[in-house]
Formats: sequence, C-alpha cells, structure tokens
Amino acid sequence: MPDVSAYQDDQDDLKRRSISIDDTPRGSWACSIFDLKNSVPDALLPHLLDRAPNEEIDRHNEEHRKSNRHRELFALHPALEEEEPIERHCVPDVPKEHFGQRLLVKCLSLKFEIEIEPIFASLALYDVKEKKKISENFLFDLNSEQTKGMLRSHSQTAAISTLARSAIFSITYPSQDVFLVIQLEKVLQQGDIGECAEPYMVFKESDTAKNKEKLDKLRSQSEQFCTRLGRYRMPFAWTAIHLMNIVNSAGSLERDTELEMGLPERKGSWSERKNSSIVGRRSLERTTSGDESCSLSSFRPATLTVTNFFKQEGDRLSDEDLYKFLADMRRPSSVLRRLRPITAQLKIDISPAPENPHYCLTPDLQQVKPYPDSRVRPTREILEFPPRDVYVPNTTYRNLLYVNPHSLNFANRQGSARNITVKVQFMNGEDPNNAMPVIFGKSSCVDYAKEAYTAVVYHNRSPDFHDEVKIKLPASLTDHHHILFTFYHVSCQQKQNTPLETPVGYTWIPMLQNGRLRTGNFCLPVSLEKPPQSYSVLSPDVPLPGMKWVDNHRGVFNVEVTSVSTVHTQDQYLDKFFALVHALDHMFPVRIGDMRIMENNLEEELKSSIAALNSSQLEPIVRFLHLLLDKLVLLVVRPPVISGQIVNLGQASFEVMASIVNRLHKYLDTSQDMHGRNSLLSSYVYYVFRLPNMDPNSPSPGPGLGGSVHYATMARSAQRPASLNLNRSRSLSNSNPDISGTPTSPDDEVRSIIGSKAMERCGNRMSSHTESASFLQTLTGRLPTKKLFHEELALQWVVSSGIVREGALQQAWFFFELMVKSIIHHLYFTDRLESPRKNRFPERFMDDITALVSTIAGDIVSRFQKDLELVERLNTSLAFFLNDLLSVMDRGFVFSLIKTYWKQVSTKLYMLQNPTLESLRLDFLRIVCSHEHYVTLNLPCSLLTPPASPSPSVSSATSQSSGFSTHAQDQKIANMFELSVPFREQHYLAGLVLTELAVILDPEGEAMFGLHKKVISVVHNLLSSHDSDPRYADPEVKARVAMLYLPLIGIVMETLPQLHDFTDSHIQWGRPGGAQGSADGAGGDESVEDGNGMISQTVAMAIAGTSSPMSRPSSFLLNPQASRPHATFSAESSRSLLICLLWVLKNADECVLQKWFTDLSVSQLNRLLDMLYLCVSCFEYKGKKAFERMNSLTFKKSMDMKAKLEEAILGSIGARQEMVRRSRGQLERSPSGSAFGSQENLRWRKDMTHWRQHSERMDKSHRSLRTRAELEHEALIDGNLATEANLIILDTLEIIVQAVSVTESKESILGGMLKVLLHSMACNQSALYLQHCFATQRALVSKFPELLFEEETEQCADLCLRLLRNCSSSIGTIRSHASASLYLLMRQNFEIGNNFARVKMQATMSLSSLVGTSQNFNEEFLRRSLKTILTYGEEDLELRETTFPDQVQDLVFNLHMILSDTVKMKEHQEDPEMLIDLMYRIAKGYQTSPDLRLTWMQNMAGKHSERTNHAEAAQCLVHSAALVAEYLSMLEDRKYLPVGCVTFQNVSSNVLEESAVSDDVVSPDEEGICSGKYFTEAGLVGLLDQAASSFSLAGMYEAVNEVYKVLIPIHEANRDAKKLATIHGKLQEAFGKIVHQSTGWERMFGTYFRVGFYGSKFGDLDEQEFVYKEPAITKLAEVSHRLEGFYGERYGEDQVEVIKDSNLVDKCKLDPNKAYVQITYVEPYFDTYEMKDRITYFDKNYNLRRFVYCTPFTLDGRAHGDLHDQFKRKTILTTSHAFPYIKTRINIIHKEEISSMPIEVAIEDMQKKTQELAFATHQDPSDAKMLQMVLQGSVGTTVNQGPLEVAQVFLSEIPSDPKLYRHHNKLRLCFKDFTKRCEDALRKNKSLIGPDQKEYQRELERNYHRLKEALQPLICRKIPQLYKPVLQVTSHRCVCMLTSRNMLVNIRNGKILN
Repeated sequence: MPDVSAYQDDQDDLKRRSISIDDTPRGSWACSIFDLKNSVPDALLPHLLDRAPNEEIDRHNEEHRKSNRHRELFALHPALEEEEPIERHCVPDVPKEHFGQRLLVKCLSLKFEIEIEPIFASLALYDVKEKKKISENFLFDLNSEQTKGMLRSHSQTAAISTLARSAIFSITYPSQDVFLVIQLEKVLQQGDIGECAEPYMVFKESDTAKNKEKLDKLRSQSEQFCTRLGRYRMPFAWTAIHLMNIVNSAGSLERDTELEMGLPERKGSWSERKNSSIVGRRSLERTTSGDESCSLSSFRPATLTVTNFFKQEGDRLSDEDLYKFLADMRRPSSVLRRLRPITAQLKIDISPAPENPHYCLTPDLQQVKPYPDSRVRPTREILEFPPRDVYVPNTTYRNLLYVNPHSLNFANRQGSARNITVKVQFMNGEDPNNAMPVIFGKSSCVDYAKEAYTAVVYHNRSPDFHDEVKIKLPASLTDHHHILFTFYHVSCQQKQNTPLETPVGYTWIPMLQNGRLRTGNFCLPVSLEKPPQSYSVLSPDVPLPGMKWVDNHRGVFNVEVTSVSTVHTQDQYLDKFFALVHALDHMFPVRIGDMRIMENNLEEELKSSIAALNSSQLEPIVRFLHLLLDKLVLLVVRPPVISGQIVNLGQASFEVMASIVNRLHKYLDTSQDMHGRNSLLSSYVYYVFRLPNMDPNSPSPGPGLGGSVHYATMARSAQRPASLNLNRSRSLSNSNPDISGTPTSPDDEVRSIIGSKAMERCGNRMSSHTESASFLQTLTGRLPTKKLFHEELALQWVVSSGIVREGALQQAWFFFELMVKSIIHHLYFTDRLESPRKNRFPERFMDDITALVSTIAGDIVSRFQKDLELVERLNTSLAFFLNDLLSVMDRGFVFSLIKTYWKQVSTKLYMLQNPTLESLRLDFLRIVCSHEHYVTLNLPCSLLTPPASPSPSVSSATSQSSGFSTHAQDQKIANMFELSVPFREQHYLAGLVLTELAVILDPEGEAMFGLHKKVISVVHNLLSSHDSDPRYADPEVKARVAMLYLPLIGIVMETLPQLHDFTDSHIQWGRPGGAQGSADGAGGDESVEDGNGMISQTVAMAIAGTSSPMSRPSSFLLNPQASRPHATFSAESSRSLLICLLWVLKNADECVLQKWFTDLSVSQLNRLLDMLYLCVSCFEYKGKKAFERMNSLTFKKSMDMKAKLEEAILGSIGARQEMVRRSRGQLERSPSGSAFGSQENLRWRKDMTHWRQHSERMDKSHRSLRTRAELEHEALIDGNLATEANLIILDTLEIIVQAVSVTESKESILGGMLKVLLHSMACNQSALYLQHCFATQRALVSKFPELLFEEETEQCADLCLRLLRNCSSSIGTIRSHASASLYLLMRQNFEIGNNFARVKMQATMSLSSLVGTSQNFNEEFLRRSLKTILTYGEEDLELRETTFPDQVQDLVFNLHMILSDTVKMKEHQEDPEMLIDLMYRIAKGYQTSPDLRLTWMQNMAGKHSERTNHAEAAQCLVHSAALVAEYLSMLEDRKYLPVGCVTFQNVSSNVLEESAVSDDVVSPDEEGICSGKYFTEAGLVGLLDQAASSFSLAGMYEAVNEVYKVLIPIHEANRDAKKLATIHGKLQEAFGKIVHQSTGWERMFGTYFRVGFYGSKFGDLDEQEFVYKEPAITKLAEVSHRLEGFYGERYGEDQVEVIKDSNLVDKCKLDPNKAYVQITYVEPYFDTYEMKDRITYFDKNYNLRRFVYCTPFTLDGRAHGDLHDQFKRKTILTTSHAFPYIKTRINIIHKEEISSMPIEVAIEDMQKKTQELAFATHQDPSDAKMLQMVLQGSVGTTVNQGPLEVAQVFLSEIPSDPKLYRHHNKLRLCFKDFTKRCEDALRKNKSLIGPDQKEYQRELERNYHRLKEALQPLICRKIPQLYKPVLQVTSHRCVCMLTSRNMLVNIRNGKILN
C-alpha cells in the first residue's frame, strides 16, 4: 500500500523537525486537511445508507448473529474447583496379585582368578533390622558349557526354567536395611572350606602360564570329585550388596551407571555403560507401600561389579551368623575388611523392573504373557516374604511349601557320621516309590525333582544348614502326605568297600493335623532305623515301640516349614467355618480338628463358627475375603437343611458380615476412596459378588455347596477388566463399551484354574478359561422362590438393632451396593428387565426398602451434630442407593423415598437453621441428580420426545415409555418461570434443585451463607452435563431441557445485590422506587405478587417440605427500598451462577422468554438489565497476560485427582465421557490470524486448560508451569467464551427490545439497555461480537432516535467515546462498523433538528479524552476511520443538498487537528518534560472550550500522578477547580461557592491564569458547554478533594489546609456534618504531621536545577533556559546522567555534551553540530524583607520564583586563587511562574548578577563558620561528634586557609581605600564573635567527653589559646576614622548604598585590580 509508506516518510520527517513550545496548538489547517484527504478509507458497509424497514434489519441482524455459534457454552467455561463434579462412583481397581516395588536383577558373569570347577550361586534379599529373609532364593549358574561338562554323569537334561539368569524381586517395604546376599557353592570335595578356597586366594590369573602344572593337577582333582560326588554340594563363599546404596548412587548419576564394588561399601570408580534394558515407569496402581525415601521405582539402571567374596566358615553358616555379618558390614571399621578375600568378578545389572517384562515365569513357573517363545531363557519372578502383613485378597492360585533345615546335632550319636547331608522328599505314601516330583529344581537341572540334598560341611557332626527346599503342594492333601528327611554320611575319600552314602537317621513331618496344614518351627527327634509301617499318620514325637532314636528320642533336628498358599488359610477359625460349610453337602459325622460333629449338633457348631469369625486374624480374613463373603451370602440365600429342618442363618451371616466390613474399614483406612468406600470391599462388589446358584438339581459349577459362582484368577494389570462389570445400574447398559460377556465359573481341578500354561497379566484377563455352557444353565436355571439375597438383606437390615445395626450403618454403602447388584442380577437372570417396573418386586420388599430409607433418613437428621463423619458417609450412600434404584424400580416409588428423606430433613431444618444439615441435603440431591436419565425423569414437557437414548440402560426402556409426560399442555407462562406447585410436581428433581438454590441464596437466610459455592456448583455441573450430552444436542431438545431451569432467571435476579461486582466503577444495583403501587393501582398484595415476587410463596413451603403455606414471613419478595448490605458471593461463585443464567437464556425458547419479559414490571426488567450489565463485566476477555499471571501462581489439584476424575467420567455415560474422550484426541488449533470470533468448536481439554485441572501436581515441590502453547490455548478458549457470552447477552437484549417496544414504559427500559450495550463496547471484545453489537446499536438508534438525543444525553457522550475508540482499532472490520455507526449517529441527530451540535461536541470531547488517556492509541487507524466518515458524507445522496456534508467535514477536520497535536505528543512520549509542555500547550489552546481544557488538565494530573509528582498533580487539580469555579459563578450566584480563581490565590499564585475575562470566553449557557459532570457543585467538591489528597501525598500539609478553607463553606452550607467531620479529621492529621515534622528535614520538597540548551539540534529549545524541579535529594550527577542519556539516545551519544561549569556560555566557542546541555544546581533565593514572611520550612519551599547560584572567579580568569584574589559571582534567576506549578520545568524570564570582593567573600565564610559553631553548640540533643568536627575545622592547627590565615590576609593592615573600612570592621567583628563561639564550643565539648578524650580536649584548648593570642592584636585594631561622626545617621545608609553600587560598577568595568 503506497500510501502507508508515504505516511511513514512524513512521520519520520516530522520527528526530525522540532516543535516550538510557544506554537499555537493548531498547526497548519491546510496541511492537515491535505493529509486527511489523501489517506485511504476502510471498506464501506453495503446498503448502510438504504432505508429499510426495521423488521427486515432485525431479521437480517439476527440471521447473522445466530450463524456459526458455539453449540456448547460450558465447553468454554472453567469447571469448578471441586472434588467430583457429577457424582459417580469411581470404578474400583481390579483385584490383582500384590507386588511391592519391583527390581530386575540380571546376573551377567562370574569369573575367578582360576577356572577349575563349576560354581553355583544363589541370590536372596535379607532385612537386617527385621532379621528376616524377605525373598525366596534365586538359584543361577554362570558356568561355561565346558565346566558344566564336568558334571555330565550327574546331570539330566536341564529344563529351560532352571537356566534363568535374571530375576525380578519384589519389595513391599523398602528400607535402608535391605541387603542382596549372594552365596556360592561348589561340588563337595575332600577337605574343609578353607583348604578348598586356598587356591582361589593364592593363584592369580596373570600367572597362569607360570603355574600351569599346579593348575592342571587341581583341575584333574576337581574332575574326579565331580564324577564321584557331583550330586553333593559344599558351601564356598558369600558376599552382600547394600541395596539402597546402589539405588541411591545410581539415582544420583546422570546416565545408566556401572558400579564397581570392592569390599562391600568400598566404592571403586564409576564408568559409563549404555544399558540395553528398557526401564518402564513403576505403576502407581500397584498396592505398594513402604518408606518413601527408599523408592525403587525410578533410579537409573546400574551395573555392579562385585570383586570380593568372603569364604564361608563351617561353624558360622546359620542365619543368625549372617545377620551379624550384615550388621557389621554397615559399620565403618568392618571386621570383614580384615579378612582375606577371595578375588573374583561378579557382574550384575540392577534396574527397576519394566511394566510387562517378556519371558517371565511366576514363582509357580507359570508363564506370564507376553511370552512369545518358550525356548528363550526366562526371567524368574522371585516370591517375596514380606516382613509385615500385606492386606490383599487372593486372586491367583498358589500352593507352595518351603522347608528350611536349620541345624542337626549328632554329637551324641555313636558311629561315624561326619560329612552329613539331609535328603528331603515329599511323600504321598510310605513306599519309597511314593516320593512325589514336586520339589522345585535348582539351577541347570529338571523343573521338578523327587528329592533334594542339603550342602555338606566337611567333618562336622553338628552342621548348620542354609538350604531352602521349595515344594509345590498338591491341591488336596490326605493324611498320608508327609515330608521325609533321610540323613546320610557321605564318604569323600574313595575307599574299597565303602559305599558313597550311608543312611544315618530318619525323621518326618505329617502334612495334616486334624485336617489343617502343619507349618512352623519343628525340633524333631531322629530315628536310627527306617520308620515302621503306617508311620506317616503319626508324628515322630510319638514314641513308637521297638524303635531306636538318636540321643534318647530328644529333638536333635531343627527345621522350619512355611507355606504360601491360597488354599490353606492357616487360621483356625476360618478353617473351621469353611470345613463346616463344606460339610453341609457331605456325610456325617464330620471330623473338625479333634472333634467329631454329628448332624444333631451341626447347627449349633455352625452358628458358633460364624460368630467366631470375629476372632480370626485380619490378614487371613483379607486374603480369603472373597471366598468368605461368598459363603456368607450363600448361607443367607440357601439356608441349609439339617435333620430335615431349614436352618435360618440370615441373621448370623448379616451380623458377621457387618462386623468384618467394619473391621476392614477401621484397620485398612488407607485404601478408601473419596466416599469412604474401602477399596477391597468395593472391588468385591464390583467384580466378585454373584448371586449364587440356588437350585440343587442343576449341574453344579463347582464342588461343595451349590457352587458359588466365582472366578478363578485375576488380572494384575491396573486396566479396566473386559468382563464382570455387572456392578451398578448402568453397568448393563449398552452405552458401557466395556461389557463383553457373562462371567464364567471355575473348574474344580487346579489345572484348569491355572488354565493354559500362560497367565495373561496385562490386557484384560479376569479369568483364564472360557465360558462354560453349564454356567449359563446354572444362572438361568429354575431359581427357587425361597430367598432372594436383596430381599433377605433388606429384611435383616430393617429388623437389626443395637450393635449390629450400628455396624451396618457405619458401612451402609456396602450393603446398599450388594442389594443393588443382587437386584440387577435377579432381574437379568430371570429375564425381568423388560417387565413393567411396578410388577418387578413384591410388596413386602418395597415396604422393607421404605422402612429402611425412612429410618436411615431419621438417623441422618438425629445424629448429624454428634457424629458428622458417619452421617456424611450414610447420606452419600443413601443418595447413591436411590440413584441406583431409579434405574430398576418404579420411578414414582423412588420419588416417594426421596420425598420421605426430604420431609424429615426439612422438618428438622425448619426447627433449626443449620448449614451442616443443608449441606448434607445438597450432597444427597447432587448425587441423586447425577442419574444418567435425570432429564427424562423430570418429564421435560409434553411436546418433547427425545431422540432414542444412546444408552438404553436397565432404566432406559422404561424411562422412555413413561418418558415425557403429557401433563399440562398449556402451562401458564408465569408458572414456567416460578417455582410454582405445578412446576415442582411436573419437574420433580429440577424443582428440588432450584428450590435448594433459592433457599440457600436467599439474602435473609444468612445461616446458609457458606453453602453458596456448593449449591451453585450443583446447578453448574448439571447444566454443564446437559450441555455436552449428545442426546440433547438438537436445539429444540435443548430448549426443552432449558425449560426445566426457567425459574433460575428469577432466582439470579433476586440475588443480584449479593453477586460479586465485576465492574470497576461500583454500581448501586438496587434501583429505588420499585413497582409497588404501580400505575394500575392494583391492590398491595397483588402488585407485590406480580411486580416483585419472582419466587412465589411456595418456596417457603418447600423449605419446610410441606405443601401448606407456613406462617413464616416471606422473605423472598424483592423490596428495593428495604435493601440492606448483604455479604457478597465470591467472584468464582458469581461467575458460575451467571454462566448458568446465560445457558438458560441461550437455550430457552425465545417466544416463551419474550412473553415473560412482556409481563414483567419496569423494576424487574431494569433488574434484568442490571444483571446483563454484570454479565458483560464478568465475561470480559482477560487476555494472555492474565493467564500468565495465573500460571505463575501455585495451583491445588493433583495428578491422581485428575486420574480419578477422568476414570469417573469415563466410567459414566453420556456427554462428559464423550468430551474427555474427544479431548484426549488432538485439539483443533486456531488459524493464526483469527480474532476470537473464529468459532472453532473448542473442546474441553483437562490437561491443557487451567480450569479443568489447576496445574496438576504430584506435590508442592514439583511445580508444573504450563507451556506457551497451553497459555495461548487458554486465552483462545477464554476469548471464545467472552464472545459467546456477549452474543447471548445481545440476543437477550434484542428479545427485551421486542418485548417492550409495544409497552408504555419503554423509555426507562431502553436507557438501561443502551447502558448494557455501551458497557459491552467498553470491555475487551472480539471483532465478531463488535460487528453484531454495532449492528444492534444502529438498529436501536434508528428505532428510537429521540431516546439518545433527548433522554439519555450522557449516554450519547458515552456512545461517541466508545465509537471513536473502536474507530482507532487495528482490525479493519471493527473500524468499518464503528465509523458506519458514528456516521449514522450524526445523520440521525441532524435529521431530528438540522444540526448535530450534540454529536459534534461529544465527539470532540471524546477524542480529547481518548488521546489523553489511552496508552495504545493509534492515530493512523483513527485517521482512516475519519476518512471513511468523510467518504460516507460524500456518498450520501439523500442529504447532499443540505448543510450536513459541510458540517461533517468541519467536524472531521477539527478531530483531525486534535489528532495531529497528539501525534506530536506521541513523539515525545519518552521525554516527560516535553510531553507535559505539549499537553500544557494543547490545554492552553482550549482556553475557549472549558470542557476540553478541563479534560487536558486532568490528563496532565494523571501523567503527574503516574510519575509521583503529587505536588504538580495537585496544582493541575487546583487549576481545574479554579476553572470550574469561574464558570459556576457565571451560571449561578451562591454565596458559599468560590467567587472564581481569586479564591484560590492562597493555594497558588499561578491560578489567576484560569480567570475567564477575555472576549472569546464562551457563555456557559450555550448548549453543550460546561455540560460535563465536573461543572457542578459536586464536580467542584470532587476536584478539591482530589487536590487535597494529592497535596497530602506530596507532604504539603499547609496547602491541604488552604484547599479545605474553600471546601468547608460549601459543606457548611449543605449542612453535611459527615463530610465536615471527615475534613476536620484530615486537617487534624495534616496539622499533626506539620508539628511532628517541624524542622522540615523529615519532608524534603524538591531540588532545583538550571538547565540551558545550546545548539541548533535542539531546534526551538536552543538557547532556552529552564529551572527544573526534581525529586528531593537528587544529585547533580543524577540529573546530568538522565538528560545526557536521554538526549544522547535521541541525537547520538557523541553528539551531546554536558557543560560542567556554571559560567556564561559563549556560543561562538561551541561546535555548531553538537548539542550542549548546561546543568547547574540552584537554591531558592529570598530578599531580606521576604525572610520575615517565610518562616517555616514549607514557606521557604512554596511559591518559589527566584533562584540563586554562585560562581567563584579571579580577575585573571581562573576559577580559584589566593584569598586576596578570590571573587564570587551570585546569579539570581526569575521564572515565569512560581513552583510548584502544573509543569515541572518553567522558563527563566529574568537574570541578575551580583559580584562580591575578596573581603566580602571572607566575611561570608566567617559568618558561615560562626553559624555552624553556634548550631553545633546549642544542638538538642547534643551531638559530640558533630561538635568536635566543627571545632577541629575552626581551631585545629592544620587548617589551610583557616580562620587565622583569613585574619592575617585581611586584618593585618588597615586598608588604604577608605571604601573598604566598613568591610574591614565587619570582618573584625566577625572574628570577635567567632572566638567567643569557639570558647562556648570548647566548654560544651568538655562537658560531653569521657576520660579517654581528656588529652584531645587539652590539645584543642591549647590550639584555641594559640589562635586567640595570634588574633588578639588583629581584632583589637580599630579604624579611628570610622568612629568620627561624619554625617547624620539618616543619610548614612544612602552613602553606603552609593558606595556599594559604585564599587559594583567599577568591578564590572574591571577597574578594581587590587
């Protein structure tokens, strides 16, 4: 665009030219007009000037406005800060196997100095503190194939599972005490451990060649031993790694690390290694626990090289010894360090285990998926033995037994038994062939072996063992299963006739004792002979006849047996209960323990065993929880038949269930969700609980009692399972994508429990086998009508009492959820889901439910004050229960239950206004209303038939049929907008919600104030969920939904005075003079009801929950007169409430709204407009900066909260879920250049917008700040919200216009509308909105032109300002619309009266105020808009013949002139003095236009305040007040008002320039002159108040008094005591400060500098001199630096010089190309006569016009010389105005110089010294330091040019010139005074000093006496001539004056040389 560049050149040219301060404010008209005519206009709006009917314009505007709008308002709005917006239960975690923190250990290589034999290794974890082994052994083998070959004769084919070299350890309780212990064994050989280890210590790898023979010999020996003794092992060496050291060291390193370990704890060097293993993040879903500081989940993988092993010692092999060694290792001076180590290199990798490792085997050798290839070397999972209890239910089959032989004592056994090994076998009979292959193999051998041997300690008769034998227990054990131990002596030497092994003893442990598994520590006797027949059923403790025992049948063999089993409970009470339940299906008698139970006492035993369950340990109860609860449910549902009698165990089972559930809740309170539901129990209900099969004839899915339907194994993953989701009502709905099929049952064989070899851990594995047909048969088979679980449960609950009932109440949620799940199963499996709801349940069940709900509601009401925590849980549980029932039971019945609850709570609330109870009711309501079909349940109106629900859930089919009732087809409009009885009957739940809202927000109900946020968020979340629900996406449907909330409009209007005020200028909401007693003269009651009663009396009834009117005063009626200040809501709550209101206005049917608006009274409509006004401010676009500010704050929400929320939402149905799902996809980004009008449908994105999840953080220390892109995105969403909200407001305004344009009272309403419209233009708006806003504004003005030009004149001014501001917008479309609006405004004003003076004047004033105040104002854009207006004027054919085009042109040119002045101001934006000068000049130019002059004065005041020049700001305000006073006195003559500027003379002498006496002063009576708000008495008072506070800020309290002198008469005349009290208070404060700061040093007023500009570069400033006023204590260097820097930047640093001296500047000597600035410090100057009046510090610093500075000089041109040559020049400057003025620099208009002779200079110096001495002497309090400094300067000997020298120069001789006699005498007297002062000072000092300064004092006194003696002759010499009477005294002064004057003349002429 060529014009822009041309314009730019002009601009640059302008910058180069300079500005003359005294130019008139107008530049050349011609040039300005030329500029304007050549600029380019914006695009003109088509058809703007056409005359079209208003209806057509409205229709056209509406079409445009409604197109391309956001469908969902809430998608753009921040969600509320809330735990759980729509209440849904979180889906519990899938029950899964327990893991601690998992660690992957890979064994890479083991290398010794010599390689002569195979070495076998094992790894295990030990906890030193707990003295416990915390994992099983991991056995591995790193031998080479060649070395392994040495054992060829003994090894069978090695199973792949035994070749593992990597293992995953699990640590539930990580701590600093965990060690990884590595033990090495080798093949048994002759000789003890020390001998066998010797070669490893002696030989070095480097000497292999040297020691070849010896090594060969050793190798051949080893081969012999391997061949012969390959079956046996011996202990060899061990070492340990302190695990946390490794984890912490690795954690602190940058990369994957390699770590070398010498002696444990001695770290070697670090070196780097790239680690190939992929490290996954640890999952948080695991049930992990433990010490946080010891986290194993995130350290960097480390490779360790262990270089030292300790040899094992045969007598120290026990675990006790090991713990001592480990404890010792942690000490700095370890005993172990003194041992001689075996050097070797074991390399292992330690890293966090990946999430789903490949090729992994469980401790039971099951493959874990993914397991791609069975031939790959696996990773073994190592079973953990946690040191403390872990509470996790069993979910996988595991049945393992660990046998740990500890020690054997054969010391007393006869015969040879020295190299002892123990053979361990698991037998299922007594024949040797009965040994079972169930012992897990070691490394490089078979999977399962029949026997295991312990390691041999050479020649030790009482060996310790450290072996661990792991056995896979058979699923069912008999009395014949036992462990057999056989002890052998192994002969190491090969002798003739000596067998390899000789049995030397036997012992055994039977596996079952009284039917229970035997485990624990045993000390067994050992038999010397083979045990006899049928020994296995007895214990070896029983002395069998004829058997020989070692050591007389004493216990000599210590062994420990432990079991890890999901089959054996190892708890006597559980065992007994399960056995008895099992026995019900079997023959009698039954043996349990050592009892035989006959059929006749079975019932009693069963009941006592159920009761005894309370005594069992918690850990086994949790492990067997699922089975236990299943069995209890079974006993309830299918009572056993004993001796032909049905035994009812329902009560006993219910009691024990309640007790168990409470125990879990009490002791495992860490695992609870936000509703207090224990996760173990909730996952039981969700995944495990099934209705048992109750038909004994149907094929049973499992053994035992009718086979409880149960699953077998559980997924370990944290993901949602793909099956078994039959948890809550919505679980069976088609909208739940996760349901895949029906649950399946387990097989009775363990093999099928495990399924195929592989267990799938990730994915969605719940049970490892497929559906079986028998299962479905089971479930759908004939169900006996005996007992249904939910009915029995309800019954037991209702009849329970005492402690049982209390227990059930504590965990009511559990029983409610069981009941609901049972109901749904029952309906599903009996095919009743399609049957009508009324026929689904028997009467008695419904009665039980009613009774239950009623009593629980009673509990809530009666106990909420005593036991709030319980009541909160109970309340929530009840609400969820009713929510669920809405899906399965008759809706009317459930509503009656809700009503029961409501009534009880309401009755209590009526008696006791308690917010806690109200809050509980609100929670209840929120949960009930979270129902999936909430809208349908509300019968949203007869006409509405919703689209088929996407989720025909359990409830859908019936909800649809009863769906949208046909009640009240033609509802009265008013009823739809009020909480009337018909409304609340028709829309039951919505009615409850809105009633709650009305009750809590009621301004009278102060007790409920704390609940505002809560109740608002309930409504907000409901609307938000409707908004985004795809079922209601169609606009017609949404309009029906919005009808449910129409009363919300009235409720919000009621609360208007309480809402947070988002506007800057606080507006009084309550408009006085309501509609009471309106024109139609209706009766009082009626007018109240129609006029103001937004909420009818039914609200009051609703509070009490009754339907008869209460005699309570109706506080809901709006009474504007009686409005009192209410506590206001927070901004957040107000914003939420208003967005709800906007949603209703957006979606409600426009015709309905219009009808209602028509019926509203004026006061109500005005209140509605006030509300819309507030909405505009509330949803104003804040801009990116605001988000950045918010971003830097810390935010509250945490990551897991976010995860829970998403889970909850994804788990539920409908829109929110859809929303989150979509938002997880990529966001649609906005096209770059778009304003906020770009209507991409932005989706709610939780992790990107601050409102969805205020900066999610795991903890406070990790503060996550959002990225740039996220901030941009937030700003974009906020912009879209602002646009949409404002468009809704605009839509509503249009509806109001249509509603009121037919009524009488439209004027008062239209004014309010215009106010809202203008306010929206003033806020930050998008281009899109502004186009529609201007279109509406143009339509409004064309419909009601007289409104603007006659009624609302102030709004006309406002409109001009808004339009002009938008005319300077940088966006073309906004400018086009704004200029079109402005042009039409002029045109309409002209059409009314052939003149548009009003618009002219308002536009001029608006522009002035705009340019003065707006920071980011762009004149180029405004110029284009002016050109556009000009173009419209030229193209307007209709008015071409009138004066209109010329008037438009005049106005536009005038505006352009103001603009040009402003451009100059822009140029000097950085030069504050110049800027103020320009503003001053422009203001001066408006001398004839008081309004504009006032505007500019205020702009100047603002600028001064910004720069904290408060005194100058105050002056501007005083000048403004004086100006107003001048015109007010012309308008009206009131005695108490100031006469004009004269009144203000005491405040400032400059103020007279405001007097209005010249010829061109306008008359204030003309239209549009002095019409601003300041030209009134109130305006004057306001200006003076501001002036006073500015003076006060400036510390000029005396001036405050002068200002108030003008104000007080005005307030006195108005009898305004309150204001007078305030003023006198402020005066007291001011005078108090004057008293406190009397010396003046406490308040510094200003520092003054003379600044001269020299050089043509300065243009008009050249040779100008100013006095600058700078802040107090400004140094010369600071000012110099500032000005030099500023002009240096402007003209180039090398072009500007500061003249350092204060001499006269000679232009001829300066470089013409440079700019010079001369800066001199000046002080205020007063004549002697002035000093009489200027007494105080303030007087000496106020109204200053004269300043002085001194320049020393000598006659030969130097500045300084000897005393007798030193002259001084004083320069006195006079300024054009007095300081302080409305500017900070003032021109110097006059200069005067006075020179002093050397003797006069000396007199001045001596007078100054004397004054200093006097001041220091009489200072109070005394300051010794100051006094000594002054004394030292006066009497010190070292003082150069000191007093003595001055006296000697000037007083030694009487001057020859008689003219100097007087000076000589004056100096002499000065010295006299000086010596007197010195003496006083010395005396004072003597009284102040301490003993340490005595010598110093004496020295000072000596100096003084010397000085005095030297001065004595000089002081005493008088000049006799002076004492002769010469002339009469009167003429004496004249002579002196003449003499002085002559002397001055001579000095100036250079005559006096000496």
